[in-house]
Amino acid sequence: MMEKRNHTIKLSPPTKTQIHHHPHTCKMHKFKNFIPFLILIFSTINVLVFAGKPEDPFTPKGYIIRYWKKQISNNKPKPSFLIEKASPLTAVQSAAFSKLADNQISLSTNLPSFCSAANLLCFPDVGPSLEKHSGDVNFKEYSEKNFTNYGTSRLGGVDSFKNYSNDGNSAADSFRRYSRDSVGHDDKFSTYAKNTNVPDQSFNTYGTKATGGAGDFTGYAEDVNVPNMRFTSYSDDVNGRDQKFTSYSSNANAGDQSFASYGKNGNGAVNEFKAYGNNSNVIGSSFSGYGESGNGANDSFSSYGENGNVPVNNFKSYADGGNAAVDTFASYRDQSNVGDDSFKSYAKSSNGADMKFSNYGKSFNDGSDTFSGYGGGTVTNQKFGFKGYGVNNTFKDYADKKRASFSSYAAKPTSAQLAAMKTKSSASGKPVNKWIEPGKFFRESMLKSGTIMPMPDIRDRMPKRSFLPRVIVSKLPFSSSKIGDLKRIFHAEDNSSMASLISNSLSECERKPSQGESKRCVGSVEDMIDFATSVLGRDVVVRTTDNTNGSGKKVKIGSITKINGGKVTKSVSCHQSLFPYLLYYCHSVPKVRVYEADLLDPTTTSKKINHGVAICHLDTSAWSPTHGAFLSLGSKPGKIEVCHWIFENDMTWAVAD
Repeated sequence: MMEKRNHTIKLSPPTKTQIHHHPHTCKMHKFKNFIPFLILIFSTINVLVFAGKPEDPFTPKGYIIRYWKKQISNNKPKPSFLIEKASPLTAVQSAAFSKLADNQISLSTNLPSFCSAANLLCFPDVGPSLEKHSGDVNFKEYSEKNFTNYGTSRLGGVDSFKNYSNDGNSAADSFRRYSRDSVGHDDKFSTYAKNTNVPDQSFNTYGTKATGGAGDFTGYAEDVNVPNMRFTSYSDDVNGRDQKFTSYSSNANAGDQSFASYGKNGNGAVNEFKAYGNNSNVIGSSFSGYGESGNGANDSFSSYGENGNVPVNNFKSYADGGNAAVDTFASYRDQSNVGDDSFKSYAKSSNGADMKFSNYGKSFNDGSDTFSGYGGGTVTNQKFGFKGYGVNNTFKDYADKKRASFSSYAAKPTSAQLAAMKTKSSASGKPVNKWIEPGKFFRESMLKSGTIMPMPDIRDRMPKRSFLPRVIVSKLPFSSSKIGDLKRIFHAEDNSSMASLISNSLSECERKPSQGESKRCVGSVEDMIDFATSVLGRDVVVRTTDNTNGSGKKVKIGSITKINGGKVTKSVSCHQSLFPYLLYYCHSVPKVRVYEADLLDPTTTSKKINHGVAICHLDTSAWSPTHGAFLSLGSKPGKIEVCHWIFENDMTWAVAD
């Protein structure tokens, strides 16, 4: 086991020897030597006056201001939006944590204080909670608990989780041995972890061997960023228990959810997934050993993954060995963009299984589905119905085709139908392709005074974090080969959200550059300055959109400024990555034009609400044909230019005018 040590850094006053003056040095000589020192101090303080107040020259932020002046050759105003992202550590704290960073064990031991002082994204170390509650409980405004052996053998009653872990940076909650052996006990999760960045929740042996009762997840994990939800041995060996997921993970961004050994060996269990993962971006769900060996199971997936962007779902050993199971997939992955599902060893050797796929996989752009070892086994009284099923499907080791009925299967839409799908709106006016937000991409011709256009939601959805000082970040490991060390430092357990986001960011940073691209991930302002100047030279300016006013509404273009006179140039764009400290993925972007524009309120025509920065990519030949820009604007790679606004807390560097 790794030994833990607490290290306290003490800064001692100078010793007498250190301040002792040579006895033969005259007072005048000492004063002359002191004058340059005074000049240096006053000039430094003068340089570090920032935003109307002096900055301590020895803090990380003070150092960056000095570094900026040294590395950037022009006298343009320093970008407050970037300087403010510098580490908030004091000079003493910076020195202390830099010393701790020399020893990974020491830094890991002091992680809570490090995260708090440096403004990092860290998950709390949630210990077991053996709290006992009598009667029905309403968990309101609750957060970060590990429920261990909670509600065991409860008789009746209702536990309601409302406004639990909402609006936070992280939500690390664990439900272990929850409601085990309960009878007629109901659980309700309403507005749970809403608007939370990086929720990490695990349900282990939840409701195991329960009789009757119901669980309902309503408004669970809505509008979250990178959810990581794990249901392991959930509702196993239950008798007549109902479980519903209604409005689960809607409008979420990225992330994964896993259901392992869910409802195994259940009797008469009813599980309903309704409005699950709708309008989400790149959500992955895996169902392994779900409903295995169950009796009379009834599972329904309705409006699952609808309007999503590239949803990925894996069903492995689902309903294997069951008896009289009924599974219904209706409006599954409907109107999503692409998406991929795999069914492996699904309903194998199940007795009297009835599987219905209705209006399944009608993606806006063709997805793919793979059925490997679907049905089959020694049992023959199975029924599978595919009605209105999408295209691009592979059936391998599939059960006897005589057991399956295919109606309107693999009917690929005509060109006219595809065109209608792209423009069609519902009676409420809601676009079919909701994930392609209006105004997210536009043509260069739109950037002219007087144009009224939709502005996408440019708000930063990432957790609030700060850069680390270079002296600290340079001591931390940053490679996939050292991921174990990183996980230990930041207390990231295997399969947790923290472990996932660390791995994903490292993979993106280590990805091979595309043709003509230079790239670097930076965890300090100094590193970002160095990369930008290495590509563009020292006479550079960094820009971003002023604020988020106008997001999700229509705006009117006011006065336009063409950066570098509208000449084709190259820039360095920097986008946030999700990591414990503030990390940016910066890359050179050749053949672009950069614009600044006053954004006006179209209802008043003259009121300025924002000052936007837009970048137009003139060469799109290397982009994917399924890029959202082409789905939104039409056309193909290399045929058109594509413009977009610089979102909140992203930025673009270009040569100064």
